[in-house]
Amino acid sequence: MKVTTQKQGGFTLIEVMVVLLIIGIMAGLVAPQILGSQEEAQRKAAAVDIRSLESALTRYKLSNNRFPTTEQGLDALINQPTIEPIPRNYPQGGYITSLPDDPWNNPYQLLSPGEIGVIDVFSNGPDGEPGTDDDIGNWNLNEYL
Repeated sequence: MKVTTQKQGGFTLIEVMVVLLIIGIMAGLVAPQILGSQEEAQRKAAAVDIRSLESALTRYKLSNNRFPTTEQGLDALINQPTIEPIPRNYPQGGYITSLPDDPWNNPYQLLSPGEIGVIDVFSNGPDGEPGTDDDIGNWNLNEYL
């Protein structure tokens, strides 16, 4: 009579631990690259939005011989201002259809006259705080485009 033993298939605890360690190492190497790309993409998106808003503000100035004031804000690009100076040549539908929010879900800002340039169009950046190093404005777009 022959006795046969069956060996059960499966993984040992050490094999499972080695696989989990390898997955952890790979995730540790890949995750920073993906997260860094997302932050860079958000900064580029903000720079593109600011360039677009700047273009609309230039069209506003060409029609009205002046930029909207800080008090009128970027809203002057979609709605005719009711605060002086009221533009005479305001197109039906405005200069843009809607105002975008920055990639961090905050509104873009306008200073007119600007502190850095004739006008300052900017995002407060990832931290949402004005006047910090992560602000993205028409004065530093070349860093992001």
